[in-house]
Amino acid sequence: MTTTSSPVRVAVLGCGAIGSLYAAHLARVDGVEVWGVDPWTEHVEAISARGLRVVGAAEFVARVHAVTDARHLPSCEFAIVATKSAHTRAAVEAARGAIASAAAVSVQNGIGNEEAIAEVVPFVIRGSIVPAGAVPEPGVVRFDAPGESWFGPFEPSPAPAGSIARLAELLTQGGLPTHALDDARGPQWTKVVFNAATSPLSALTGLTVGQVCTDPALRHEVDGLIAEALAVCDVAGITLTRSPHESVEEAIREAYWHKPSMLQDVLAGRRSEVDVLNCGIAAEGQRVGVPTPRHDLMVALVRGLELARSGNASSAPEETA
Repeated sequence: MTTTSSPVRVAVLGCGAIGSLYAAHLARVDGVEVWGVDPWTEHVEAISARGLRVVGAAEFVARVHAVTDARHLPSCEFAIVATKSAHTRAAVEAARGAIASAAAVSVQNGIGNEEAIAEVVPFVIRGSIVPAGAVPEPGVVRFDAPGESWFGPFEPSPAPAGSIARLAELLTQGGLPTHALDDARGPQWTKVVFNAATSPLSALTGLTVGQVCTDPALRHEVDGLIAEALAVCDVAGITLTRSPHESVEEAIREAYWHKPSMLQDVLAGRRSEVDVLNCGIAAEGQRVGVPTPRHDLMVALVRGLELARSGNASSAPEETA
């Protein structure tokens, strides 16, 4: 008698650029069934009708089950949380019925997402990723910047080591090299420091990451933000896995025209993730007694830009003769 093993089901919560990239690559692996959840109806309908198409650094179409309502998810072994940080808790809560026993990993920007996930599910993975992209039209994700990912246990609510290794193996098979670590805090902070030094300047100027990092005046600010963050890491006992300056040079070479997510958010009129990037570094600096005036300024400026673009800024009184 022939038996067929059950597929490994993975829920991807949030099918923007990052969620779509991870969903598509996983869906290429034999024996893996990927379910994506996103409120963007046109994107979900396009994926359901034609598959999820990847362009750019890779070219293929993947079969992904896509829904707009997490209540339609089947029970899943793994969950990849790829929403904007402001929506983490709501997205995980909505999918609770399907991922109550899953190992859930955050592939989001910044610091604090794992804490929100752990409020809902018991097995959490700390994730840090390099790949980047954008969604140019419904059903299509552009793969702008390849790179590695690092997964490890979230210390207060850790996923089993075997689960972390299995998810890393599946992603690697799908084309996204992923490492399972005993401690993923170093890679996470390595990415946070780089993003916090470049993304807000892109958001404020409208320039790509390469343009920001090669303009002399803006590069001076990038270097200043890095130095400030490194001072925080030094006192907090956080060891980065790579020099942020190396990451800057790599971004210039390999992702010159990439628009960071913070710039994409500002252009789309969405709330940015400055609270989990620069504000996260500033909060840690305050905790360990290291001043962070440059990061404080980035928070204030980006929040001000968001306020102006939202139309909620107070109107100036009319002048009288």
